[in-house]
Amino acid sequence: QVQLVESGGGLVPAGGSLRLSCAASGNIFSIDGMGWYRQAPGKQRELVASITSAGSTNYADSVKGRVTISRDNAKNTVSLQMNSLKPEDTAVYYCNLFRKFGAITDNFWGQGVQVTVSS
Repeated sequence: QVQLVESGGGLVPAGGSLRLSCAASGNIFSIDGMGWYRQAPGKQRELVASITSAGSTNYADSVKGRVTISRDNAKNTVSLQMNSLKPEDTAVYYCNLFRKFGAITDNFWGQGVQVTVSS
């Protein structure tokens, strides 16, 4: 199977920065992309940013201009640099890895890291 281990969460004041990292291991052949999702209390999990193996990126409108996703294909790691953090960015952030087999997408998830932005 696939194991995803996140690091870098914590408590930061509004306007601060934080960098999340995720390392993938295990059965990680044919990765199509990796990304980050977040889930705030009482809300659904939502995409923050993703990056394909070819380097194409996708960002949620709420984080555009403040967040940068990057990936090291050789090391199977993905990072999320978050700047100008806002209290509404507070959530549990989950690393995601996905593989596509035709119309089917396999998703794998990390255990999540807490990001808390104080006002």
